[in-house]
Amino acid sequence: MEKTFKLLFKNYWILFLLVGVKMVLQMLVVNPVYELHRDEFLHLDQANHLAAGFISVPPLMSWVSFLIKILGGDVFWVRFFPALFGALTLVVIWLMVEQLKGGILSKILVSSIFIFSVFVRINILYQPNSSDILAWTCVFYFLIRFIDEDRPVWLFLMMISLVLGFYNKYNIVFLLTAIFIAFLATDLRKVFITKYFYLILTVGFILLLPNILWQYNHQFPVIDHMRVLKETQLNNVSRLGFLKEQFLLMSMAMPLILAAFIGFFNYGPFRKYRVIALTFIIAMAIFALLRAKNYYALGLYPVLFTFGAVLLEKKLPKFKVVAPVYILLNILFFIGVAKFMFPVLSPAEIAQNKQRFEDMGFLKWEDGKNHDLPQDFADMLGWKEMASKALIVYNTLPDSVKAETLVFCDNYGQTGALNFYNHGKMPEAYSFNTDYLFWIPKDMKIKNILLVGKAPNENIQKLFEHFTKVGVVENPDARERGTSLFLLSGAKNEFSAIFNAEMNRRKKEMDCF
Repeated sequence: MEKTFKLLFKNYWILFLLVGVKMVLQMLVVNPVYELHRDEFLHLDQANHLAAGFISVPPLMSWVSFLIKILGGDVFWVRFFPALFGALTLVVIWLMVEQLKGGILSKILVSSIFIFSVFVRINILYQPNSSDILAWTCVFYFLIRFIDEDRPVWLFLMMISLVLGFYNKYNIVFLLTAIFIAFLATDLRKVFITKYFYLILTVGFILLLPNILWQYNHQFPVIDHMRVLKETQLNNVSRLGFLKEQFLLMSMAMPLILAAFIGFFNYGPFRKYRVIALTFIIAMAIFALLRAKNYYALGLYPVLFTFGAVLLEKKLPKFKVVAPVYILLNILFFIGVAKFMFPVLSPAEIAQNKQRFEDMGFLKWEDGKNHDLPQDFADMLGWKEMASKALIVYNTLPDSVKAETLVFCDNYGQTGALNFYNHGKMPEAYSFNTDYLFWIPKDMKIKNILLVGKAPNENIQKLFEHFTKVGVVENPDARERGTSLFLLSGAKNEFSAIFNAEMNRRKKEMDCF
């Protein structure tokens, strides 16, 4: 036992150290002036409504959110889990290098390229993207093991990774599609005539069945979600722009990526892994065709880092000299761009460097226009102010009025922020937006509304005895700047019927985005 412990410590103490660096770095690159992101509020709120599926995302994030809730729900834990997923991805990368017979220097090289890179940006936010990249990396790791050993257990674990990835983010279907086509184009097509393949496929389908049934019972909202995503966001992405951005995101990793492709087709021991190269090419083609966001493809890169690093170690003269220089240059480059890529600078400091941010493309939002802050940063401001003002207004109401007041918001970010910051202090907020539509109690009898968002039209205002603007989000840097708070009191009898009819209509049409 003691011998085993010493062996593990000897081989993995550097990995443990790098994992620690990764975790600490993630906590250091967020300026305290920034709050949580609008998407994070929704994912955290899903812990209060656990289900086999949601309109916006699959259910895996809600299970992690439930764990965060058990741990106290502090911002620390919200930041901790995406950092943890990034650290686990690092561990899998290390294991891939090990499987490819790479030495300690290639392990350190590929680890540094991963740690000090755009992946830090992904691992900042509590969104499905961090666990998505982990799932994709696991799929490739188990694929490598299957190619090496031809044992069904690795194909089974590959399937489990795909299932977990599916429960995390549906775009893993594109990876599955690419792998399927790549298998058909290589000798691995023989898998399709084995009995264990169909047994594994059946188990995978059974594991996915709860979410598939949820989608079926809700008229497959994922389809409508993708349609709206395409119309409102992806249509602003050019196919050529998507490919150009890949080079920008992977600029310092490009030597490893190029080395990987050289190895797949020109280095004997790596030729059996060409299915991975084909998978990458096919997946990238699918993403470009669909005008995907640039970060959708990030899960494809860690496996290339590993092959590239090992090939350089095996074939590059003076690798022991080149690798440390490469590591140092990557870290220096990371330090140079960190203030632009991550929420390190305050909004005032970003304003002082606005031209640099704009030149680097960081001020372009999903609407295709440039703004004062990167979109993710602007989405991390103003929420505390909004929640605080809503609570102040609510606390001014007499107890009899509070009991008959619905807290209602225009979008999921507003709703989730109120529920996060005001939990236990005021009633749960609802919205017709995303999953909140299905969480509204049925057949509500509404007397008063504390509304966060835009002013309702005159027809709605006439259904209340009093309509008053009671606050506004004033943070000049927040994406929600100008969001107003209204108090509508003394609802007429017909309003509840109108509200419930509108809710049912939206549920039926799934027009809730």
